[in-house]
Amino acid sequence: MSSNDLFERVAVIGAGTMGNGIAQVFASCGSAVTLVDVDGDALDRGVAAIGKSLARVVKKERMSQEDADAAMGRISRSTRLEDLSDRELIVEAVSERADLKAKIFRTLDEVAPASAILASNTSSISITEIAAVTGRADKVIGMHFMNPVPVMKLVEVIRGQETSDETTDAVMRASTALGKEPVEANDYPGFVSNRVLMPMINEAVFCLMEGVATKEGIDTVMKLGMAHPMGPLTLADLIGLDVCLDILEVLHRGLGDDKYRPCPLLRRMVAAGRLGRKSGKGFYDYE
Repeated sequence: MSSNDLFERVAVIGAGTMGNGIAQVFASCGSAVTLVDVDGDALDRGVAAIGKSLARVVKKERMSQEDADAAMGRISRSTRLEDLSDRELIVEAVSERADLKAKIFRTLDEVAPASAILASNTSSISITEIAAVTGRADKVIGMHFMNPVPVMKLVEVIRGQETSDETTDAVMRASTALGKEPVEANDYPGFVSNRVLMPMINEAVFCLMEGVATKEGIDTVMKLGMAHPMGPLTLADLIGLDVCLDILEVLHRGLGDDKYRPCPLLRRMVAAGRLGRKSGKGFYDYE
């Protein structure tokens, strides 16, 4: 690590919305970043998204064009995990599938330096279970960034059962060096953020299903009455209804409490392909 607590050589696995956002913030702060995705087209889209995001920052005069160009110059791309043999920190940001994450972490354990910290951006899957497939459980940790990553200040830092104090301290300091506000949490289903957020979203869907109010009414109550920046149904569309359903199922299964039971309307919408902004339709129409 450099003297300013930032990791000098970072990799981010997954070039989607979260992955390219994480790559952007590290590169903007001075890290050399390798963005990895098995899909070359996804890599191209991810790097293009970073370019567009940096252009917006420059337009708002929060960064110079020179600094934006320098940040883009620090980002390389790869389709192979085997190319990460010199990284100090590797952040996995693929979809919320435990089997996929386990496969990636097994490979990372083989190819990454023994000193490297392996982090997951998972929003709900157990860090302890992810760490168990490696031979370095003390160096596995959760770094749960919020969407959109360049804007949102929170990083939820999740300790697994075996995560060391040294690993946690390094990630907390690096998160601060990124300009984020890290909050340490222990490894329980949903951690803090989604254990509190998802039941609220789920209850909003129940209110809609039961005809308590319209979707606009439900969102307006929470915005004007509770000072939320957006309503829960709008937020669910932004997150992705499939992601919300996956997290609720992790909570329901992991905690064994029916208060986390996903609303039948949420299940029906996901089955119909109404996933929110990314599909063009969710609770609201984005087409």
